[in-house]
Amino acid sequence: MNSLIPSGHKLKCDFTVSEGIGTVIIWVLLTIVTLGLGLFIAPYYIFKAPINRTSLVAPDGRVVGKLHVEVGLGEIIGHAVIWLLLSIITLGLAAIVYQFAVLKRLLNGVEIR
Repeated sequence: MNSLIPSGHKLKCDFTVSEGIGTVIIWVLLTIVTLGLGLFIAPYYIFKAPINRTSLVAPDGRVVGKLHVEVGLGEIIGHAVIWLLLSIITLGLAAIVYQFAVLKRLLNGVEIR
């Protein structure tokens, strides 16, 4: 495997537990306000937050770059509507796979800056 990043580099995430709890509380409230429809948009923001707080660290400890992913609300809504319809058709079973589809879309959009 030919890699542009030499071996020995690690990822370091600075996302704290309190940030995670705050994010979940906000999305629980938004889910209540939107009568559950917020649950199809929430995974993007819940998975995106720790990715954007992650750094690529060299073996000597210096930060080489920061991971960054940006997804527009239009893209999120388009993707969520398709999965919402699939979830309705499959009586909720597609919602399980949706989490992995969101994670894949986000990881494929990660840039190292």
